[in-house]
Amino acid sequence: MPRRRDRHGRGIRGPLAGPNRFTGRPVPLSRPNRVAFFNSCVTAAMADIADAAPDALNGIVVGVEEVPHLNVAWSGDRVPLSAALEPSRGRKAQIVLFQRPLEHRAMSRRDLSDLVHQTIVEQLSALTGRSIEDLGGDPGWDD
Repeated sequence: MPRRRDRHGRGIRGPLAGPNRFTGRPVPLSRPNRVAFFNSCVTAAMADIADAAPDALNGIVVGVEEVPHLNVAWSGDRVPLSAALEPSRGRKAQIVLFQRPLEHRAMSRRDLSDLVHQTIVEQLSALTGRSIEDLGGDPGWDD
């Protein structure tokens, strides 16, 4: 009996991708899910900023919320993409990224990665007083 057979006339079953030539294990076919991809964008953006300005992220916590929790009367018609919170007694400065509004604004995963990077750079610039260029951002990115 063959190792793989055509059961019920639906074609031969087996791995859809061949093994990786370096590891010998099959190549994963699924893309990372939405949350994992967003977190990898945030991590990559912070690494890029740390390369451009090594001390820029000292004393600043970057966090992710799914959606902003705002009073409708206060926020108006626009949904914020992020928030920067000044340090206070016993609390470090914080940058909060709102995942769903950022995903909604981006047209592709590449756009999302760029948007996350620029959003962190802009909020970090507002908190630290440094220029966007010093933090590794593009000053004319939204023109």
